[in-house]
Amino acid sequence: MSADVTRVQTPGRATGVRIDSVVTAGTFSLDGGTWDVENNVYVIGDDHECLVIDAAHDAGPILQAVAGRTVTAILLTHGHDDHIGAVRELKEATGAPVHLHPDDYFLYERVFADPPDTALAESDTFVVGETDVRVLHTPGHAPGACCFYVPGLAALFSGDTLFAGGPGATGRSFSDFDTIIDSISNKLLTLPSETLVLTGHGDTTTIGKEAPHRQEWIDRGH
Repeated sequence: MSADVTRVQTPGRATGVRIDSVVTAGTFSLDGGTWDVENNVYVIGDDHECLVIDAAHDAGPILQAVAGRTVTAILLTHGHDDHIGAVRELKEATGAPVHLHPDDYFLYERVFADPPDTALAESDTFVVGETDVRVLHTPGHAPGACCFYVPGLAALFSGDTLFAGGPGATGRSFSDFDTIIDSISNKLLTLPSETLVLTGHGDTTTIGKEAPHRQEWIDRGH
């Protein structure tokens, strides 16, 4: 079955680089519960090479978005099982190394016996189509949660750290509300207001739309 691959329009205009997205469906399990979820997966690159951001549920739709290009890296926003389920199949199909922050290795190893290939760290930079993709370590939803900022496209891949409407969930194990507020306040809301926020689930938003609501999130709490 053909995947619905969507071209993302961004405020920035890095020459020759584009973002495509697909939605994959499956389950998320933690703390003894399992929930049906849909995940956003993103492919950023030019006509020749690309990066995949998150490998959720099903490699087939992701490979359709890759469309035969060389995948130079699989970047994982965090280690929850709904964001990594297609890692093995995607890696076997593309040969691309898998990158995850080491604070989430313990979550990854609940799904896969082998660890990721490379540990992500704050300020790491990947280059695709001559465009920088910068790593921001944003713990809170998970200890090793990371966002990926692309200044040339004015775009942020926020994983489950920031959504349209507020922070990602912190009511389960290995998460912390105060930590995610600090991450969002100090790493994300400082970005230009026009920055497009491409979330791990649901709709896109912008930094400008979310920033005025910070105090409401704090008052609301978990």
